Amino acid sequence: MNSRDYTMLVVEDDPYDAKLIQRAIAKARIVNPVQIVEDGAAAIAYLDGESPYDDREKHPLPVVMLLDLKLPKKSGFEVLAWLRAQPKLGRLPVVVLTSSSETPDINKAYELGANSYLVKPVGTDALVDMLKTVELYWIVSNTKPDLDTN
Repeated sequence: MNSRDYTMLVVEDDPYDAKLIQRAIAKARIVNPVQIVEDGAAAIAYLDGESPYDDREKHPLPVVMLLDLKLPKKSGFEVLAWLRAQPKLGRLPVVVLTSSSETPDINKAYELGANSYLVKPVGTDALVDMLKTVELYWIVSNTKPDLDTN
């Protein structure tokens, strides 16, 4: 098993939240490689293998994506809609990790194909616990789809 085959893609525009997520991943002892992009357009470019993400050795396809909804350039909703329209990439598991607990946002995310919807908890310990659960289910227990075939 190549660890890069189990990369997590985190799409988070807030630098503070991105650092908090990175620290929580380290504290949770999640050893999977983590790639972070800061907006929806960068997420699409990463997933599509566009420059500067065209080197799949440095930027492998993720096994799961943690996606914020409130993003610049393209929203998390737009990223989801684009992703689910892609024949191969459309199978990628997406965990929405956002601060919104609004019912319309939750419903729209699921309608667009989110696999899970998590509201960012207050406090590092709660985030660590949440990320341990994400890792256990989406990376350890879940059988990942093959994104290289139709």
